[in-house]
Amino acid sequence: MNTTSRQRRLTAAAVTVAALAITATACSSGSGGGDAKSAGSGTYTVWDPYPQFDKTSDWAKLVDQCGTKAGVKVKRTAFDTSDLGNKTLLAAQQGNSPDVLIVDNPVVSTLAEAGVLTTTADNKLDTSKADPNLLAAGQTGGKTYGTPIGANTLALYYNKDVLKAAGVDIASVKGWTSLTAALAKVKKAGKKGITFSAIGTEEGSFQFLPWLWGSGAKLTELDSQQAVSALTLWKDWLKEGYAPNSVLNNTQTTSWQEFASGDYAFSENGTWQLANAKKAGFGYGVLPIPAAAGGSAAAPTGGEFVTIPVQKDTGRYATSQKLVTCLTSGDNLYNTDTTLSYVAPTSEVQDKQVAANPELKPWVDAVKAAKGRTSDDLGTKYPKISEQMWKAVQSALSGSKSPKDALSEAQSAAK
Repeated sequence: MNTTSRQRRLTAAAVTVAALAITATACSSGSGGGDAKSAGSGTYTVWDPYPQFDKTSDWAKLVDQCGTKAGVKVKRTAFDTSDLGNKTLLAAQQGNSPDVLIVDNPVVSTLAEAGVLTTTADNKLDTSKADPNLLAAGQTGGKTYGTPIGANTLALYYNKDVLKAAGVDIASVKGWTSLTAALAKVKKAGKKGITFSAIGTEEGSFQFLPWLWGSGAKLTELDSQQAVSALTLWKDWLKEGYAPNSVLNNTQTTSWQEFASGDYAFSENGTWQLANAKKAGFGYGVLPIPAAAGGSAAAPTGGEFVTIPVQKDTGRYATSQKLVTCLTSGDNLYNTDTTLSYVAPTSEVQDKQVAANPELKPWVDAVKAAKGRTSDDLGTKYPKISEQMWKAVQSALSGSKSPKDALSEAQSAAK
């Protein structure tokens, strides 16, 4: 690869990575760095976005065990998700990339297009067991860059007590019409309908995507009739009082806090709230987000990819591949995804998760229907589209523009 060309791509990619500081789940901040390394040093570096796990954690112990199995010492460094992409680009510019990089899935295409990552054809990583819809988040230009370590996504939590009091049978909720009818019954019974996050950030886009995709719309056609129907659905919910105006400023965390009050029938949120759901003090269930005409809508995938960055010494890839395979195979994958509250990226391990915890079944169904934000070969185009989409949602829900006008403007700006 031409060095000057690669430097130019790395600089351009830094802007995109900064835009992809995605907050699908919350982590505490962390810091660290990698030391320069030489071939045959016996030390391999692993960077991950899990600063909440210290060296005594099961995750850190697993990383060490995989190093031992591969016959090398592993130096692990944890970064906050929002910092990791830019740290990786800087390291690549300096010729000091980690041997193994675990990174938020929408960032993979950005790093790949910048020339930072090796392909699975180069590093011989076996991705055959990963579910195709999850693997797609790490694919661009017909090539695959790494393997998913786990996934989370969105679904609808529901309050069984609120629905019972309103006379709503959850089995009747199969599409948008029946969901809206359920919200009307809940409001009539004196309770609150649904809460979600429509904030003007990536979180707002993340939460709108199941409705956009559930309408049959595409990210490349934000002004389509289907896309307008999705935004109109949200707009009508606010107009009828089925959803609160607070959704305009809600993060996924504050939206959850509203649901946890016990007054709401539904909350759009993710697997990372399972532990909080159990503490809520009321009976709850989980329903995959319905598509407009029924069935499960595709929800966006959260979760990370395990990748192997480009090294000057290509002889290092063989050991890096062993490390990645160890971290993402069999019992290790099951234990890791249990620790991270993720659904596994393979059907084999998903079945094992559901057998151990039946409550995960609707989440496995949601993940199987899920879709990567950068799928459809959008790659680095996604951040620009996403920004225009969340702006359109804000404009429509605040009343400053109609859903049609807001999305028409968004489509023009995203081109």
